Amino acid sequence: MPHGHWNTLGNMLVEITEATHDVLLDIAYATSNNFTGAPVYTRSACYLHPDAVECLDRAIDLAGRQGLKLKLFDAFRPSEAQWKLWNFRPDPEFLADPRRGSPHSRGVAIDLNLVDRDGTELDMGTGFDAFTPLSHHGSTEVSAEAQRNRLILMGLMTTAGWDFYRNEWWHYQLFNARARYPVLSDTVLPAPMM
Repeated sequence: MPHGHWNTLGNMLVEITEATHDVLLDIAYATSNNFTGAPVYTRSACYLHPDAVECLDRAIDLAGRQGLKLKLFDAFRPSEAQWKLWNFRPDPEFLADPRRGSPHSRGVAIDLNLVDRDGTELDMGTGFDAFTPLSHHGSTEVSAEAQRNRLILMGLMTTAGWDFYRNEWWHYQLFNARARYPVLSDTVLPAPMM
C-alpha cells in the first residue's frame, strides 16, 4: 500500500479514550472475556471513523443528561480480527461474513452498554456477545427491566444517529455502512492491535 494511501486511511480513524470522550472502555477482544475465550487483539484500543465519532458524541451527551454513561466493548475491528472471529464461529446471525466486511471493520460500529452513576452496567437480560435469541432487540423472554433498559439504549443511540442491528442489543452502526465506508485492516492504525 503506498505511504500516502496509508496516511489517508490512518487519518480516517479517531482514537476514543476515557479521558477524551467521557466513556468507559472494556475492550472485550483485548481480553479472554469474549466468545472465543482468548484475546483477539494484542493491544486494547478504541477507534472510530469521524462520522461515527459525531454520533458517539451526541449519544454521550444524551446519556449524560439521563445520569448514564456509555461503556464500549468494541469499535473499530481490524479485518484480520473479523476473520479470526469468523473462523472461530462462522455464525451469520451474530457475525458479519468477513468477505462482505463488518461495519466494525469500517470503523463505523460500536458494541456497548449503559452504566449508571456508580459504574454498574444496566441489566440487558444477556451479556455482550451472547449468541442466543435472547440477545435480539425484540425479545420479550428477558425481564421487563432488561427490555426497558434496551429501549433506553436504543432511544439514545438512534436519536444520536445510529442504526441498530436487530439480533444484538449491544450493536449499533452508521446507516448504509457497507456502501459508504471501506473495510480497513490493522495496518491503518498508528500502532497495531493485532
